[in-house]
Amino acid sequence: MKPLRVALAQLAPRLGVLEENLARHTTLLAEARDAGAGLVVFPELGLTGYQLQDLAAEVAMRRDDRRLLDLAAETKDCSAIVSFVEEADDHRLFIAAALLEDGEVRFLHRKLFLPTYGLFDERRFFAAGDRLRTVESRLGLRLGIAICEDFWHLAVPETLALDGAQVLINVSSSPGRDLAAIHEVGLGTAVSWQTLMRTYAQLTTSFAIFCNRVGMDETISFWGGSEVISPSGEALLSAPLFDEGLYFVDVELGDVRRERIGLPLLRDERPEPHLSEVRALLVDGVESPVDEKAGQRRLGEVGLVVSQ
Repeated sequence: MKPLRVALAQLAPRLGVLEENLARHTTLLAEARDAGAGLVVFPELGLTGYQLQDLAAEVAMRRDDRRLLDLAAETKDCSAIVSFVEEADDHRLFIAAALLEDGEVRFLHRKLFLPTYGLFDERRFFAAGDRLRTVESRLGLRLGIAICEDFWHLAVPETLALDGAQVLINVSSSPGRDLAAIHEVGLGTAVSWQTLMRTYAQLTTSFAIFCNRVGMDETISFWGGSEVISPSGEALLSAPLFDEGLYFVDVELGDVRRERIGLPLLRDERPEPHLSEVRALLVDGVESPVDEKAGQRRLGEVGLVVSQ
């Protein structure tokens, strides 16, 4: 099987300047494609910048926005993952990541978990997604796409793997806390993300891709450190901290088969006991950080609530 060349676009988008960021994406996509990349990954909100707040509605695009479709048109014979503010038909705004392939918007993931701790205030401006599925790519692989905070919740990579993902992709805008401490905090955050991605790669025997932005939005600085991890947990590519650039690595797709045969963790996974116990926590009112009534509504939607 031919190796897949992956390009990570560790860029620094300009806050709220959509047209300029679109042009930058088009340029980097062309550079990556000319260098033989089959998959190009851009960071969370790479088309808009992160610290949007009240600017979010001004830069939002619908899935069929001509500007997004024009960018998709640049993906002939390659795949790209881009992130932007999506406006739904009911005018809710979502942090979204789209898979663009062969000139189309093939798939869209809406960020599930919106942090509201520390310097984060995403829930104030965005709605949370409610669906988590993988997508079959033109690459002959199932991709599991998530956005930043999504991967701080164990159920996300697990669910994607159980749905057949061979490649887990997390696009991120992971910041430091303030300018005075950015080197120390950024490095510490990098260690945390490195631990997460290696753990998920090994436990799901999948490739794990992390693409984080760099640069600044107002007083918030972003540290980069994008990575590609093999199904065995080995780092195949580690981009530098804080440096903008287009970083390439060739991955052997057969590594997924070899690792899963040698270490059949997914084969032996048993989601049924987990589902049963979560149901008990939600329905029976056992102490849980999850709101019981909300949990019952969610379970009811998939036919799992047991009448008492």
